[in-house]
Amino acid sequence: MVQVRDLDPSASPLDYYAYELRRLREAAGLKLGQLGDIIYCTGSLVGMIEHTKRVPTRDFSERVDAALGTDGHFSRLVGLVLRSVLPSWFQAYAEMEARATFISTYQAQVVPGLLQTEAYARAVLATGLPERLDEVVAARMERHRILRREASPMVWVVLDEGVLHRPIGGRGVMHGQLAHLLSFDDNRWVQIQVLPYAAGEHAGLIGSFNSLRFAKDPEIVYTEDLMSGHMTANPDAVREAALRYAHLQAAALSVEDSAALITRVMEERYGEQPEPDRRAVAQVQL
Repeated sequence: MVQVRDLDPSASPLDYYAYELRRLREAAGLKLGQLGDIIYCTGSLVGMIEHTKRVPTRDFSERVDAALGTDGHFSRLVGLVLRSVLPSWFQAYAEMEARATFISTYQAQVVPGLLQTEAYARAVLATGLPERLDEVVAARMERHRILRREASPMVWVVLDEGVLHRPIGGRGVMHGQLAHLLSFDDNRWVQIQVLPYAAGEHAGLIGSFNSLRFAKDPEIVYTEDLMSGHMTANPDAVREAALRYAHLQAAALSVEDSAALITRVMEERYGEQPEPDRRAVAQVQL
């Protein structure tokens, strides 16, 4: 077993977090179990985090800060730790996403990660068979913090209608996910449009893509393939993406009509179904 005293705190964000947790816990004169009691978890969980066997959550970090009086030290560190859990090829994009002032995305298959519920994200990420699913889900949820910042980015989403009908995670998960999309109706910084089946062939048939704009840096376009993601600031690629996105927005339903369609699909496809009439079933069996 790795001993925390032997960890190199400069090796990774997780190693640094583990090193600091052990150092500050011992400075406070607390054993593993004692700290666990204070923050309502087991001492073994604290030990696993100190030995880098588990990745801490934001809730854990906030409780540790309160218990040890560390003035938000672990709450600040955990963002770096969770970002390091993301696939290496995605980490650069996540860093750019957190700095963007305007994010536009067209998604043909799934709800974009920034707007996913935890249950929906878990179902999506499980298809990749990750070894540490809980940690990957927590890392995706951490990305949502940019939407709660005082100066949050403008996010404009165009979803293919098929995303609404694809039952990822089951009926309950989809109902919760579509309800979550509707919860942004009064958020002027998040706008959602649905590209209906009736649009036929369209400018997004080439696949999903994201565009990120910044206060000072050049705009970038991000796409993914089977194995990795790709970012480019090539002016021709950025111009092509902007043109395609403008066509997608024009072909999509208005924000208001999109919300109405999401509501209808949520209620008709994923709403509660009436219980079968058992008397009628019994009569049929007779």
